[in-house]
Amino acid sequence: MNQLDLAKKCAAAMYDADTASRGLGISVEVTGAGQAEARVKVSPSMTNGFDVCHGGFIFSLADTAFAYACNTYDKVTYAGSASIDFLRPAKAGDQLLAVATERYRGGRSGIYEVTVTNQNGEEVAVFKGRSVATRQSLVSGDEPIYDTE
Repeated sequence: MNQLDLAKKCAAAMYDADTASRGLGISVEVTGAGQAEARVKVSPSMTNGFDVCHGGFIFSLADTAFAYACNTYDKVTYAGSASIDFLRPAKAGDQLLAVATERYRGGRSGIYEVTVTNQNGEEVAVFKGRSVATRQSLVSGDEPIYDTE
């Protein structure tokens, strides 16, 4: 099994148990080791008193992409910290895309950046997360299931 196959297997296992992301209508695609995309359509119930998407939903979308990106290596991995900068509002009906990219991975920690854009390609938010990996396998038990090629 190559690394992309492993990453997709990890994502499938996570998504099956991810009631939060599914409940919010977030879909996820792993595009490579350390990379993931998450999508959601902003519903009217996601807007706040100013008729814009509540920042917590945008954070959740970015955090979802981050979680799937850092869990592509068959080690259960959690967020150690995260921050977000909101750049422009999103509104009901907007299609948001969060693209997570691994910037650093070493030992048990990693740094990931997530860019959230709307359907027009305009940046809505930028998220940065630090991951902490455990020694627990996500899908394969104790033995690695991928080859190194």
